[in-house]
Amino acid sequence: MTGYLHRLYVKSLSEFGTPVELPQCGGWLLERAIPNSDLKDAIGCYPLFCCADWTKLPADIHVTISVVPDPFAPITAADLSQYFQLVRPFKKHFVIDISNSIDRHINRHHRYYARKALKQMQVRLVDDPKAALDGWVRLYQILVERHHLRGIKAFSRTAFAGQFEVPGLVAFQAIRNGKTIGMHLWYIQSGVAYSHLGASDQEGYSLGAAYALHWSAITEFKQHHEGAVRWIDLGAGAGMEETARDGLSRFKRGWATGEKVKYFCGSICDCESYRLLTGTTQINSGYFPLYRAGELS
Repeated sequence: MTGYLHRLYVKSLSEFGTPVELPQCGGWLLERAIPNSDLKDAIGCYPLFCCADWTKLPADIHVTISVVPDPFAPITAADLSQYFQLVRPFKKHFVIDISNSIDRHINRHHRYYARKALKQMQVRLVDDPKAALDGWVRLYQILVERHHLRGIKAFSRTAFAGQFEVPGLVAFQAIRNGKTIGMHLWYIQSGVAYSHLGASDQEGYSLGAAYALHWSAITEFKQHHEGAVRWIDLGAGAGMEETARDGLSRFKRGWATGEKVKYFCGSICDCESYRLLTGTTQINSGYFPLYRAGELS
């Protein structure tokens, strides 16, 4: 087990809930207390819920649950509808099929800015990611402040210390004049290199470190991870709603060979308790679970 499947990854999120192993399917959830009650529910790990055997997932669900399944999971929307009461298209992940070994899928704009950035900085694969933890935390705090991130998306230093211990972590570092100005973290898992997080300081933003880091990571995975990586998952756009116009979507689309839909899924396993909390047992088109509406805003 590597990446999001590994127990150390869910352990890194333990300040947001109690890790609960799903013994049948080989996945993990975070169990959380429901405010103003003595009840609990569960969420999948952020950013993706992964498990080893999706056919065994129904046997492990015993609480009200909300998850965002891995878009590379070997299941269809119809399969998910058998496991969950709510299955809603959420976002599209931008992906690269690395069997396309040439770089024609990268648009001209991205090629230009990647080459320009690489003339002004060096990008290297980090030999020992744990040694780069402090530098990464500094960069990510800039991102948190820039985008006003909160909750699980803000990630504490403790969370990152745990994530840097997870097998399958690959880190790239952009350096200028001996200073780290950007980093990009990836997890390799089940034949996919998942873009986990990236961050830069002001100098990195100004010089286009994100272009240099993406170009270097894509090149590395294509040339040196044959057999271990079949796909690259660049992730989705920004925000809670699908949009083709946000800048992050445009940026990721410029590298991709295609897209994969990811879904938001949920189930109510204790209808009476859910009714007491919300006044309904119906799952409507709004926020789920309803009693947590607004928690991420």
